[in-house]
Amino acid sequence: MKKTFGVFFPLYTTTLLMLLGSGLLTTYISLRLSAIHVSGAMIGAIIAANYIGLVIGGKVGHFLIARVGHIRAYVSCSGIITAAVIGHGLTDIIPVWVVLRLIIGLCMMCQYMVLESWLNDQSDSSQRGVVFGFYMAASYLGMALGQVVLMLQTDLGMSTLLVIALCFALCLVPIALTTRTKVGHMSPAPMELKFFIGAIPKVLAITLVIGMIVGSFYGMAPLYSSQQGLSTQQTGLFMALAIFAGLVAQFPLSWLSDRYNRNLLMRINAILLAIAALPLAIFSHISFPLLLVVGFVVSLMQFTLYPLIVALANDMIEPERRVSLSACLLMAFGVGACIGPLAVGALIEPLGGNILYAFFALCGAAIVALSRSSAVEEQTQMAQDAPVPHIAMPDSLSSSPLSPALNPNLDEQMIQDQMPAPETAEQDEPEAEIIEAEIEPERRSQGADPDADTGLQRAFILLEDSDFPPSDTPEADKKTVPPNAAQGR
Repeated sequence: MKKTFGVFFPLYTTTLLMLLGSGLLTTYISLRLSAIHVSGAMIGAIIAANYIGLVIGGKVGHFLIARVGHIRAYVSCSGIITAAVIGHGLTDIIPVWVVLRLIIGLCMMCQYMVLESWLNDQSDSSQRGVVFGFYMAASYLGMALGQVVLMLQTDLGMSTLLVIALCFALCLVPIALTTRTKVGHMSPAPMELKFFIGAIPKVLAITLVIGMIVGSFYGMAPLYSSQQGLSTQQTGLFMALAIFAGLVAQFPLSWLSDRYNRNLLMRINAILLAIAALPLAIFSHISFPLLLVVGFVVSLMQFTLYPLIVALANDMIEPERRVSLSACLLMAFGVGACIGPLAVGALIEPLGGNILYAFFALCGAAIVALSRSSAVEEQTQMAQDAPVPHIAMPDSLSSSPLSPALNPNLDEQMIQDQMPAPETAEQDEPEAEIIEAEIEPERRSQGADPDADTGLQRAFILLEDSDFPPSDTPEADKKTVPPNAAQGR
């Protein structure tokens, strides 16, 4: 473990500095806009623009990395982000801020893709879980430290923006000095959204609701704290503890998820989230120590939902589709993360800051309803080798479409099969024609009548040669159930 940490230390340091700047920027923008009395709807639009950029960046990042390479892509994106951060201090025109946040989100997704594909390429399958664990810890720690910086840097002027720009500039240094630069090419996972909408519609709906919760929290929780009359330091402490709860929750969650019904665990967590959010939704003012405790519990529950739904979805889908599944889950999460801040921002102006936690309670109730109705589907659609071991995952969009490749439960050959190079499909077509040409003469040599139903004849032959019991026996009437489906996990 020490060797793994030492080998990838430059990339972990880069991740920590990058997320430190990103976490500080998100909270700073909410507090700054609240201080100059910008409407909640416009604040929600600015936060949503960041998540829209993250979703779009998945496609742009792949093109950029393939064209100029990993280090050049990362350096160029970091330079653009640094300029965009400083641009927030040069103008107070809100539509310009929306564009700047979209650009920052797009470039940050490119950076995530560089880091994750780099980590994946340079790690063995036997150590990929540890590598990804350190990466997740660095992500959470960076976001939490960003809130601590806000406690020390109380000024909401240009000096805070310079600190953020400094973080994005310094994150270039470790990745530029690393000697592990031979990173192989990897194509993005294929999207099978239509298939998953038909196969697991309620899982995608739950993922979208979870995205609404997490996106609203990161964007609107600082606005809620400012309406509670908290100072900048108190807001920083509140956000730091809440984000730190996400890291703390992953370890007991992994243990519970591998031993108990995941659908039931998610339902319990959603119920606890709704109950814990009610005090902050009902009482207009609450003491600061109690606010920290309740906020920590709410975050503890909400940050466990995305890893659980990812593990549950992987239980319900066959292994060869799991790479594509992860990409679709990220898309559903990103769409929800865009909708959440817009909805809460539109409601927070007439109804007050408490609507944020009322929104969390409603989303928790929606997850409970969706998870209850999907229990039967979980039994019938369970994959043959499910349940898979639980893997802790980031519960925000601080993860690129390449993150499935970091999952140690996915075989490397399966990942490469699911993410083919563009020229592979063109090469497979002639091979299929050659195989068909070889099979066709053999069919004709057997004297098969083209008008005869040879498919039925072969089926009868297979049934006669097999060891299956006759159709009139009780055993044949029994339904075949996957061996692990009865576990309901």
